[in-house]
Amino acid sequence: MAKRKVTKRKTTRKKPSNIKNINFKLINILLLIILALLIAIGVLIYLVDAKKVEKSKKEIVKIEKQIKEDLNKIQETSEDKLNNYFKDVKKDDFEEYTEDLYKEYIPEKIETKKEPIKEDTKEEEEALQTEEKPVFHKALPIKTNKPKLAIVIDDVTTTYQINKLLNVGYKTTLSILPPTSRNGSTTEMVKDLPFYMIHFPMEAKYFKGEEQYTLHIKDSYEQIEKRVAQMRSWYPNAQFTNNHTGSKFTENKEAMDKLFRALKKYNFTFMDSRTTSKSVGKIMAEKYNMPYLARNIFLDNEQDFNYIQNQLKQAIRIAKKRGHAIAIGHPYDITIKVLRESKPLLKDLELIYINQLPNL
Repeated sequence: MAKRKVTKRKTTRKKPSNIKNINFKLINILLLIILALLIAIGVLIYLVDAKKVEKSKKEIVKIEKQIKEDLNKIQETSEDKLNNYFKDVKKDDFEEYTEDLYKEYIPEKIETKKEPIKEDTKEEEEALQTEEKPVFHKALPIKTNKPKLAIVIDDVTTTYQINKLLNVGYKTTLSILPPTSRNGSTTEMVKDLPFYMIHFPMEAKYFKGEEQYTLHIKDSYEQIEKRVAQMRSWYPNAQFTNNHTGSKFTENKEAMDKLFRALKKYNFTFMDSRTTSKSVGKIMAEKYNMPYLARNIFLDNEQDFNYIQNQLKQAIRIAKKRGHAIAIGHPYDITIKVLRESKPLLKDLELIYINQLPNL
């Protein structure tokens, strides 16, 4: 009998489904843990960076504050040294101090005969008289019927001086020295000023510290016109100019005639600083049918508080008597201090710019 083969059945064990579920849950938990760790790491990095940024900001603010303090100290030290320098040097080395600067000036109404015009300049003169000029500065409205006082500050060359003068508490007319190698560029710093004028260097009788490009009595009309044209190009919004030094130039009829021809051509009005009592500014103004402006008082011939304040009182007296007055000072610390502290003295006056004078 043949033996019957016994075939063994293969049995496959099935893993329970609950084990699969457990593994899936474990994977999910691990993923969540990893995600939580990543989030935690991100938060930690953010917090660390935020602290660094905050710390950096504080350090930057601290550095900026220190820089400002250092700059203020440097400016204060520089101004102190500058003011001490002006006290020590002879006045004639810095400014043209003549006897006439100590005298008050009140122009009288004098009729002056116009001189006949030469044939070679007759056509140009007629053109100047009839030519319509653009208005660069519209006169600001007069607010009151009070006497008017215009305080002009000559020799302005720095933004630091401008800022101090703008904080005096009332209007002052800043007269800006043109650019030189000594003064630097003064053309940019005037752009935001509501009003200013140009302090034009002219030849003096006895003066060693002459500015570059000073006008001289022997200059030709072409030289003078070129210089005036340069001023118009540098200061397109300026309409008024006054002489820096200039005792020799403003006495010279021929030189002043050339200057007034050029000033009228480029729409400038001349204000006479009256560094000499022999100035022919009034004669030239009448010849060229231009308004004549002249200072009445110099404020700071002496850098002394009481002296400057007394000069200011003189200017106030003239303004009350005539209806208006012009006083000239300089951007010395002591002058600015007097102007700031003398504000109560000016309560009966209206402080104006030069272009608001009633005789324009």
